[in-house]
Amino acid sequence: MTTLLPAPSHSHSQTTCASLLQELQIIWDEIGESDGERDKMLLELEQECLDIYRCKVESTRKYKADLHHSLAQSESEIASLVSALGEHSFFSRGKGTLKQQLSSVKPVLEDLRSKKEQRVKDFTETQLQIARICAEIAGNGQSIMSYDPQVNECDLTVKKLGELKSHLQELQNEKIIRLQKVNSHINMIHELSVVMSFDFLKTVSGINSSLIDPANGQSKSISNDTLAKLTGMVHSLQQDKQKRLQKLQCLGNTLIELWNLLDLPADEQNKFEHVTSLISSSIDKVSGEGCLGLVIIEQVEVEVERLNVLKASKMKELVFKRQNELEEIYKGVHMDVNSDAARQILINLMESDNVDMSNLLSSMDDQIAKAKQEALSRRDILDKVEKWKYASEEEKWLDDYEKDGNRYSAGRGVHKNLKRAEKARILVSKLPSLVENLIAKVKAWELEKGIPFLYDKASLIHMLEEYIVLRQEREEEKRRSREQKRLQEQFAAEQEALFGSRPKKPLGQTNSMVGTPIGRRVSTPSGRQGGVSSLKERRGSARVNNLIPLNFVALSKDDPVSRDN
Repeated sequence: MTTLLPAPSHSHSQTTCASLLQELQIIWDEIGESDGERDKMLLELEQECLDIYRCKVESTRKYKADLHHSLAQSESEIASLVSALGEHSFFSRGKGTLKQQLSSVKPVLEDLRSKKEQRVKDFTETQLQIARICAEIAGNGQSIMSYDPQVNECDLTVKKLGELKSHLQELQNEKIIRLQKVNSHINMIHELSVVMSFDFLKTVSGINSSLIDPANGQSKSISNDTLAKLTGMVHSLQQDKQKRLQKLQCLGNTLIELWNLLDLPADEQNKFEHVTSLISSSIDKVSGEGCLGLVIIEQVEVEVERLNVLKASKMKELVFKRQNELEEIYKGVHMDVNSDAARQILINLMESDNVDMSNLLSSMDDQIAKAKQEALSRRDILDKVEKWKYASEEEKWLDDYEKDGNRYSAGRGVHKNLKRAEKARILVSKLPSLVENLIAKVKAWELEKGIPFLYDKASLIHMLEEYIVLRQEREEEKRRSREQKRLQEQFAAEQEALFGSRPKKPLGQTNSMVGTPIGRRVSTPSGRQGGVSSLKERRGSARVNNLIPLNFVALSKDDPVSRDN
């Protein structure tokens, strides 16, 4: 019976293989094992030890291989990370045991992994922002919520990240520009809504709801579609504004014409002053609140319709008012017009009921415009006619003034007459050239128009030619008067030599001309020439009768009788 050996105590835990083998020999001796059994058991024991050693060596070898593999993997990962990150650093595992080499590799690897993680995060964030802006530009911003950017971990270089960020910056700049355009269009639509009185919120939200009330952190839409719609809306509203302004300007002109026709009071006109003030306004200057609203246009249309009804009831009065205006234009430029016949024709037309009163009024407006144009073409000649008439009147006054024997005597207003006479002489000296130029202008006008130039039913050319003839006759009369005066003075001198000095006049006796003309005689040059010649003849005959004796016979210088005396 085999005796069990007591369990080894703690003090025997460090027992060697030799002591265990010796103890096994003792046990076998006590048991009485044969040598063959002992050799067999020792052989088994040796085999078991070899197996244990072999297993241990294999596991250790595997651990070494694992260390080599880990080191190789770490080096490979470091190389790939360095390549992906674009690092320019050189790594060497150094010398020492495998564990020492692994210990030196580990911090480098962890640092590169940290850099890669941060770089991937930067790439992801940048690509996400790029995708978000591109989606906003494309107009599908909602789909970006489920977008997962794919980062190429084989290219995480700073250069590649810089390219992405540069692209992102370009997109951000474009986004800013687009947002400015959107805000500019929105502001323009708001300004137009103020002027044209339409619903701003409804108009803008109809394009894109984000433009009025961005929801869930969503920014205003900057898509191509939104910008195109905003641009189209602004263009459409500006065209509508232009049409409304033109319509109001047309209505305003119509209002003014009707006011002038109907002679409406100022308080009624002031009600639509905000409309008439737009007549001369450009499209860019119109910014008053509601000034182009549909309500305003409807009010003006109603007022124009009311005035047209009133105009129809006063059409006859307006027609005669137009006729008066036409006659005044002709009268102002001294043109002949048969007022009675024209009025009778208008009466017959209005009583016939076969004529449209509006067309008749429009026809008279055309006649007035034509008369104004014709009057304008006569204005230059008429101005010169007025100068000629004034100069002729001054010439007549100067003739009377120079015939006054007491014009230089002291008296009231003498200095004024002297000044006037001086100016009149200058003006009279210019009369021939003035008349000549006036005749040239009249002939040019008649050649251009193909009709004679009439002045108060008389031909102006004939008036001027008649004036020239009368003026020449007057100059000849003056010359004869001077010659006669010279003969009288010669006769008086001869009489004084024969009979002695003549008796002096009494103190109270004066010449027949005792006053100097002060006021201007107003008459046309053609209407006063006959009176001038007859008056001169009477005055000349009176002076001759006063100075020459009744028995005096005038002899010429060549008379032999006079030579003998």
